Amino acid sequence: MGGVTIERVAELAGASKTTIYKWWPSKGALALDGYFHAVESALAFEDTGDIEADLTAQLRALARLLSDTPAGRVIAGIIGQAQTDPDLADELLRHYSRPRRDLAVEAMRRAQARGQLRTDIDLDTVADQLWGPFYHRLLLFPDLPITDEFATTLTRNLLTGIRP
Repeated sequence: MGGVTIERVAELAGASKTTIYKWWPSKGALALDGYFHAVESALAFEDTGDIEADLTAQLRALARLLSDTPAGRVIAGIIGQAQTDPDLADELLRHYSRPRRDLAVEAMRRAQARGQLRTDIDLDTVADQLWGPFYHRLLLFPDLPITDEFATTLTRNLLTGIRP
């Protein structure tokens, strides 16, 4: 995020700074928009009718995105910048975090209707339990891997429980 400037973006786009600010309230919001458009197809949430397979596929896609592409460092920078940029924090919530969470919750609601998940669980908390660990490792424990195996283990642990 430190290298992004509205001036440079305007220059590269052949536009004025005023035009850039007309569409994005801050450089963070601009970076988030670019990030989301770059990763949107990689994070598509399929519905095959098997919630375990769908969650595992979704989390594996996120693992590969965060670990195998520059997207991990980009989103980490955006999250960091959002802590001091209220416009970016709002954009992150409205255009990325909330819509992504809503997709997950809706997929799990459909799974509940199919009898694949208990109906007495808080689906927002389940979303936190599945996606939160990725950002936990990305932001706080970069020495711990974010892999397909990590994604599979998270899904399996949550869906089967951890009690003997």
